[in-house]
Amino acid sequence: MRDNRAQPHAHGSPHSHIARRLTHCVMVGGVPVGGGEPVVVQSMTNTDTADDLATALQVAELARAGSELVRITVNTREAAAAVPKIRDRLAQMNLNVPLIGDFHFNGHKLLAEHPACAEALAKLRINPGNVGKGVRRDEQFAQLIEIAAKYAKPVRIGVNWGSLDQALLARVMDENAKRPQPKGATEIMREAMVTSALESAVKAEEIGLPGDAIVLSCKVSGVQDLIAIYRELAVRCDYALHLGLTEAGMGSKGIVASTAGIAVLLQEGIGDTIRISLTPEPGGERTNEVVVAQEILQTMGLRAFTPMVVACPGCGRTSSTTFQELAQDIQAYVRVRMPEWKLRHAGVETRQHRYLAAGNRRRARRTGLCRRRAHDDLARRKYRRRIPRHHRRLRCAQVCGTPLK
Repeated sequence: MRDNRAQPHAHGSPHSHIARRLTHCVMVGGVPVGGGEPVVVQSMTNTDTADDLATALQVAELARAGSELVRITVNTREAAAAVPKIRDRLAQMNLNVPLIGDFHFNGHKLLAEHPACAEALAKLRINPGNVGKGVRRDEQFAQLIEIAAKYAKPVRIGVNWGSLDQALLARVMDENAKRPQPKGATEIMREAMVTSALESAVKAEEIGLPGDAIVLSCKVSGVQDLIAIYRELAVRCDYALHLGLTEAGMGSKGIVASTAGIAVLLQEGIGDTIRISLTPEPGGERTNEVVVAQEILQTMGLRAFTPMVVACPGCGRTSSTTFQELAQDIQAYVRVRMPEWKLRHAGVETRQHRYLAAGNRRRARRTGLCRRRAHDDLARRKYRRRIPRHHRRLRCAQVCGTPLK
């Protein structure tokens, strides 16, 4: 076990004062998770993985929005067979974002039958509560770990409060009943989750998976449960930790709940990668969860992604709307400067990716170049008129690092 005392975060924002907990550094594709490296943003698709084109397009959309790791569901033979195709389509789009395979119940069979799927994935995610029951549970868990070790793939052992191993839970409850002062139901649930994660990690290492290839997570839907469980994990192990509030909800409720729990842990130096599990609104964008994750990290000073716009909230002393309009214009100006925002709102990204994924590079090239240039020129003219000259000069000085004359 490593020294678990908090260490300075050497690779984050220079303004960050948060001391990061030292953990194993897990390489997921080319992305380091843990080991004092910056906290990694990840997300998950909600497409049918068997539809390799739709899934590749959504992975590309999430990656373009800033997701550094993307998880996909692998639940059927058709989905497992589609994973190498998804990887190939992403390569055609010049995207190397690591893919994580999410397995439940039949992962040992799918990976054994489709070795190309295991090769194409950068990491496996398994839930020890649903890999099997009784003797089959240990056998099937071992098969998954052996496959991961064979292909040198890291594994996230992701415990979920809704699918705890019932045998382990019964054991923890029996042990609790023998105590002079038994714990309550909430504390027992927390203890069972931590025990499940740690015991599964120990078994994985005994089978042959090294500690620097293991990431742990304990997903719950309550903020206080999340904080208590991860604090306990941080004390008892030095594995890299994945933070996330499962079933967080939709809109502001999901954003506030996720931020409330994750921010407390990050402030204490706990957590190496995060995912904000937002339920998309009907017709809403999947990329919203990526934006929220980035904003949490940037607001806390742990990462820097885009320029931050600071604006007066308004009060009884400010009846004018000038500052509101100015903040809106500057925010729009900053967004226009972001290449992916321009592509997405010009209506080019989806079409260009579809052409690339289908192998039509010539058409994709034509679509991207002419429309992107026209949209850039239009945006430049539009927002240059709306933003006062002094603020344009100030913004240029901030972005380019030149003194304002």
